Amino acid sequence: MSNNLLTKSITEKMQEEAEIQIREKKKTVDYNTIEYPIEVIVEKYLNGIDDDTNEIFIPDYQREMAWDEARQSKFIESILLGLPIPYIYVADISGETEEENYSETKDLARLEIIDGTQRIRTLENFIKNKLQLQNLEKLTKLEGFRFSELNIARQRRFKRTTIRIIQLSEEADEEARRDLFERINTGSVELNEMEKRRGIIRGVFLNVIDELAKSERFINLCAFTEPSIRRVEPQEFVLRFFAFLNSYQEFKKYKNITEFLDNYLENMNRTDQNTLESMKNEFYSMLDFVERYFPTGFRQGKNKDRTTTRIKFESLAVGIALTF
Repeated sequence: MSNNLLTKSITEKMQEEAEIQIREKKKTVDYNTIEYPIEVIVEKYLNGIDDDTNEIFIPDYQREMAWDEARQSKFIESILLGLPIPYIYVADISGETEEENYSETKDLARLEIIDGTQRIRTLENFIKNKLQLQNLEKLTKLEGFRFSELNIARQRRFKRTTIRIIQLSEEADEEARRDLFERINTGSVELNEMEKRRGIIRGVFLNVIDELAKSERFINLCAFTEPSIRRVEPQEFVLRFFAFLNSYQEFKKYKNITEFLDNYLENMNRTDQNTLESMKNEFYSMLDFVERYFPTGFRQGKNKDRTTTRIKFESLAVGIALTF
């Protein structure tokens, strides 16, 4: 905090101006609070998941499963102990579609998860016996248990346990949902910068980044580990490649790398489809060159098990692309 702020005297006029700004900027977000039993939440999440018609769904921009079994077990233990559980935030997206010939019959009254994907996935894993409890702090007698190994009474009580859900109404637009996602997650130790971008700066270029990041050749050449993939590290690499390749001279205008990358992504989300296709071809051509002339890909040294550093990738990938 600067000395100027410490010595600043707040006048009555400044208070009035601040109050006016609060009223102008304050958003009216229509929402309601509901409670569902765990069994119902899991059912609403799983019923229709294969054909993407499930009532409660995880949007593409949300992260993959990131909690390990120990973290999931701790969450289940908290529920069994009757401890307060953080709210799950969802948004009614009724009426939203990208199809031109939209009709009311396509309204499935679906609920997009804004915050709570890890908790819902954990509930599914436990009830479906995919999670074996471990590293429990209080309920040590449950170490190694799966859901089906609880007695029937405890299974029923667990599934009847309710969790509160904050549901934004269909009147809340995408901007309101993004703003909520940002304010819930910004500053959280659980989300890195790329994960925040996927929740806040959505668009066509981000879709291209996701597509390229899933390239099997790219993943192998960089030797990404499963944890790094779950934390969207490949997406971070792809974004940095294009940003430094196409806008390196702009970098000095920003106070840090995060602001530079955020701005580049936001601008590129307005790019036309032909440019995006050209960029995809450029990325794949760069991978072709690396695959042909670098036996260990982007990895450090000759160790094929060693992962790639961002600096190594950026310098090599951008340098190669500039020679085309």
